[in-house]
Amino acid sequence: MKDSEISGWMWAEACQLIEQAERLQRQFFRIGSPNEQSAAWEPPVDVLETDNEVLICIALPGVAAEHIQVMLEGDVVSIAGARLMPEQSQSAVIHRLEIPLGRFERRIRLPKQSMQLVQSVFDNGLLSLTLQKG
Repeated sequence: MKDSEISGWMWAEACQLIEQAERLQRQFFRIGSPNEQSAAWEPPVDVLETDNEVLICIALPGVAAEHIQVMLEGDVVSIAGARLMPEQSQSAVIHRLEIPLGRFERRIRLPKQSMQLVQSVFDNGLLSLTLQKG
C-alpha cells in the first residue's frame, strides 16, 4: 500500500467512527417529554454476578427517587422513570443540554434462574439493585 492509500483509509475509518459516535449519542441522549409513552433515553448500567447474587448499578444523575420504578418480571428487570427539567430552568436561557431529560427505561435480561430483589439503594444518582439467586 502506498502512503496516500493508508492515509485515505485511516481518514475514512476516523470519519466513520465519528459518525457512529454521534449516532450513539443521539440515540442515548434524545430529549423528550416525561409524558411520552416511549423512553427518550436509556441510562448506563453495570451488571456484576457472584455465585449467590447479581448486582446491577444504574446511573441516574438528577433523577428523583420518587420518579423511579423497578420491576422484576421473570428473567428481566426493568428500571423506568423520568428526569424532569429543573424548576429554575423553566425561565432560563438554555446554552447547553447534555444530561438526558424525559422518560427513561432500561430492560436487563438476567441469567435464567429464580431471582429475588433483596436490596435497592439509591445514593448520589446511582441506583444499586441486589438480586439473590434462588
